[in-house]
Amino acid sequence: MSSSSDEFRDPAIDIRGLTVRRGGNPVLHGVSLAVRAGTITGLLGPSGCGKTTLLRSIVGTQIVESGSVSVLGSPAGARRLRSRVGYVTQAPSIYGDLTVRRNVAYFAALAGAARSEVAAALDAVGLGRYQNRRAADLSGGQRTRVSLACALVADPDVLILDEPTVGLDPVLRAELWERFHRLADDGRTLVVSSHVMDEADHCDELVLLRDGRLLAQLTPAALRSTTGEDRLEDAFLALVEGVPGGRRAAEDAVEEEEAAR
Repeated sequence: MSSSSDEFRDPAIDIRGLTVRRGGNPVLHGVSLAVRAGTITGLLGPSGCGKTTLLRSIVGTQIVESGSVSVLGSPAGARRLRSRVGYVTQAPSIYGDLTVRRNVAYFAALAGAARSEVAAALDAVGLGRYQNRRAADLSGGQRTRVSLACALVADPDVLILDEPTVGLDPVLRAELWERFHRLADDGRTLVVSSHVMDEADHCDELVLLRDGRLLAQLTPAALRSTTGEDRLEDAFLALVEGVPGGRRAAEDAVEEEEAAR
């Protein structure tokens, strides 16, 4: 990693009372949550619930109305975070007229990374043999992996991923999640948004959003325990519909888990 383990304490991301409006319309309503370092947090909820706006707020590219967002002890978007926070947008942010390798090399140069890191980033996403192919000639899933390589080449401490598995076949999805777990095992902090509840089991913790409001923050096990549902999709729907105990039960489950740690 690019920083020592003693440089910052948990949480790696601290959000308090975040309120965002876009086009005059409220998108996020006083969201507060914390993300522990070295974990994978799944940001889940239906399309239009505010997931991308929350991710943009963490990266520091979103204008906020009120509240605060701190990343690694600094305000979101601070200059010192530029090489420490990687962001993979839902639409691949790469240059179609450049080769795969030149795309990654460009982002490496921006981050001040060594040339050797380019090959390592390409190998990490399984694109080494495509390095001389133009990005415009790749499949959608391959372009997504190029975007991930462009973020990884800077060796970030925090990686923000907006719907990274959309449109990928099951094999590629499984390969990406394996990579995400290796990154977390190395101490990186990942926030991964998705509207596919099946992916929630890959996460250490879940942040569940609905209509721009925080519905719950808890582990997959706590979500199942709270709702009595085994399938996470059914559990989420039960929580939304207000099962006995509702949000208070979810919060109690989280408190019990924290006390047991």
